[in-house]
Amino acid sequence: MAVLRERGHAFAAVTLEPAFGSIDSYVAAIDAAVRRVEAATGRAPVLLCHSMGGLAARAWLRAAPQADARAHRVITLGTPHGGTWAARWSHTPNGLQMQQGSEWLRQLARDEPPQRAARFTCWYSNCDNIVFPASTARLAGADNRFIAGVAHVELAFVPGVVQACLEEIARD
Repeated sequence: MAVLRERGHAFAAVTLEPAFGSIDSYVAAIDAAVRRVEAATGRAPVLLCHSMGGLAARAWLRAAPQADARAHRVITLGTPHGGTWAARWSHTPNGLQMQQGSEWLRQLARDEPPQRAARFTCWYSNCDNIVFPASTARLAGADNRFIAGVAHVELAFVPGVVQACLEEIARD
């Protein structure tokens, strides 16, 4: 966030709460953040999402009126677009939604227009200790970008990834 501030980018940071709630319950918080950035800039923002935040952004795109026109692009870092093996032990609403092959993920994919994925850039790693196998962080039709040897949280701090995200945010 400090880098965004230094570069003069308007932004809103969203904490997805309740932490173990349904991913669909985060739609209102994302919508409010998008509205704040729209009001500050007069433009549709780039959504930069880590982990489950990418699924929450997809849920927002599905639910919010004219959401496709309200998000310029979406960048995800270690998002379990295809679920994650680690969620197989979960009993929480969002954990169940993130299980590989879950009905929630299948329905989300069915509800998305095919061209939407082209607006996504999805970063993923072979050493993600939360979202695995690595292929589950890919989104069909998106610009999927592999980075070797990076752990889940570390994806948000790798200089090359940060620079690429800043370039995407600045791109018209």
